Amino acid sequence: MTSLFDPRFPLAHTGLIGSPIERDDRIQRSPETLWAARVHPGARWMVLDGLNPLIDEDRPEIAWLRRSEVPEAATEVYLGLEDGSPRFAVAGSAEGLPGTAVDARRAAMLMDDGRAAIIAQARSLIDWHQRHGFCANCGAPTEMVKAGYGRNCSGCGAEHFPRTDPVVIMLAIDGDRVLLGRQPRFPKGSLSALAGFVEAGECFEDAVRREIREEAGIIAGRVAYVASQPWPFPSSLMIGCFAEALSTEISIDEVEMEEVRWVTRDECVAALAGNGSFTVPPPLAIARTLLETWVAATG
Repeated sequence: MTSLFDPRFPLAHTGLIGSPIERDDRIQRSPETLWAARVHPGARWMVLDGLNPLIDEDRPEIAWLRRSEVPEAATEVYLGLEDGSPRFAVAGSAEGLPGTAVDARRAAMLMDDGRAAIIAQARSLIDWHQRHGFCANCGAPTEMVKAGYGRNCSGCGAEHFPRTDPVVIMLAIDGDRVLLGRQPRFPKGSLSALAGFVEAGECFEDAVRREIREEAGIIAGRVAYVASQPWPFPSSLMIGCFAEALSTEISIDEVEMEEVRWVTRDECVAALAGNGSFTVPPPLAIARTLLETWVAATG
């Protein structure tokens, strides 16, 4: 008997997932439990300088520091427990600290998925706090609460929580072809899956169909969920899908896209191997996961 939890596709592994940190909300509930976590002998902090994490200079690893090594910071968030020891992230200067500040995307690509997922969590939270110092409701200053997982307005009392923006990213499929495209900001010769933000009052499936229609003029029918991925640049959640193409004639939205075309499976195989006529996103990106999954499922 087939289980509801049997994998639908032979491969659907994305980057920035599988964090070894347990997000323990018990420590968020009171100042006392948070203080106990901060003075725990195994507690460690990661520093983000301009949202870029400090990396150990000798190996591709997060430079975890003791509290005494970390400068006082206005923005400090609790990440959770790793093997029973608290982990925190702070925004601050890397000057004089052990380790080197490395661009967050590059750092994530240097590490295994679990460590990259920690960077994603820390970067998203720190970035949100730096952008939300004032209440969107009344304009008064806000203050951090819940160990970094919320902000309360000092004026009207409104509660604010870290935002996550859902983005659908998809492959429209026509037999042994998929639809790929390139926005003007990306280099010529590169192709990727189409993508776009989910709009208010819109389900993922309708967003997939709308984006394919708007960007390429293709009508899509059935939609299948494949995998998801956090993308902390600054706060997206990528929803990866396959979509059934009901039409094939492309009509490009020239404002959004510079190139959209159908690509065969053989062309995708060559591109994934690094010797194709176009380049595809790196392993960190879910767009590559979608291509790899489709190629594996149709082999």
